Amino acid sequence: MAVLTEDQTMLRDMAQSWTDKESPVAAFRALRDAAPPAGFDPEVWAEVGQMGWPGIVVPEADGGAGMGYLSLGLVLEQLGRTLTATPLAATAAAASAIAMGEDAEARAAWLPRIAAGEAIVALAVDEGPLHDPEALATVVADGRLTGTKMFVAEGDGAHAFVVAAADGLYLVAGDAAVSRTPRRMADSRSHADVRFDAAPVVRLGDKALTAAICDRAAALVTAEMLGLAGQAFDDTNAYLKTRVQFGQPLSTFQALQHRMAKMFSELELMRSVVEGALEAIDAGRSDVAQLVSLAKAVGGETTKLVSREMVQLHGGIGMTDEHHAGFYLKRAAVLEAMWGNAAWHRDRFGRLAGY
Repeated sequence: MAVLTEDQTMLRDMAQSWTDKESPVAAFRALRDAAPPAGFDPEVWAEVGQMGWPGIVVPEADGGAGMGYLSLGLVLEQLGRTLTATPLAATAAAASAIAMGEDAEARAAWLPRIAAGEAIVALAVDEGPLHDPEALATVVADGRLTGTKMFVAEGDGAHAFVVAAADGLYLVAGDAAVSRTPRRMADSRSHADVRFDAAPVVRLGDKALTAAICDRAAALVTAEMLGLAGQAFDDTNAYLKTRVQFGQPLSTFQALQHRMAKMFSELELMRSVVEGALEAIDAGRSDVAQLVSLAKAVGGETTKLVSREMVQLHGGIGMTDEHHAGFYLKRAAVLEAMWGNAAWHRDRFGRLAGY
């Protein structure tokens, strides 16, 4: 596990306290039922902005805190525990693209607004149901971008898009020549198909930048998955200790103890690889891609295991909409597919390792 600094410990504890008090799972249920067009509560996002979380990975010189990806991962883990819907992860990855990009004017125009929580920027890469940043049909000609991106997280309410084309990464600001089609998925969060018809762009970098930003986006997803899986485990463990069958708590049944022990072990491994990937990004290590694939593969499989076991071990009530187990299962399924599923990342890990 990562050794946290005093500032990181305070940040994690503050995020945990806020989510428990201000954004419990009941708040997500209310959001799902209300189904706002943007996919999140603007008042909640305003609070997140006031706490400075959108600026965690934005460099200090650009108005952010410059605390790095491990620090942001600690916050996203806590948001994942209660399924809090915000565009924080998507905007952070896009902010890194702008910060690492080659256009100084884009940095000056967008990063301070992102850090203040005033601007939402979505990352648009995939053009089909499977993650494949190497096979993109989106093209740029004469400074204008044309193509369609699918399953764009936070695409409904984004003020701008960081878009991957065949030759690199570009920034599309505003709605000029941009059309959005909401795509409602199982997790009841914001996803959209976005069409760019000769949209004016600013070039941020080449395909190497695209790959680096996809890795950062995947790493942030694993942080949310860690929080989701950890809370699903805790809720299931608490239920087994209180639910009585045949005159004794379910937690005394050895078969169920074995299932819980397996999940606990997998969660400990998951924490290790997720925090390892986030630390590698902050350190600028040469094996970031390999460590991110390890984290996403392990994280995807573990989150799938724990969320399914949550439903099964809660019995009949876990199968109903009245209980929140289904929310965890649905969000886990979407997160596992984002930025490459476990199979895709196992394959990439093997290739990077020379197997």
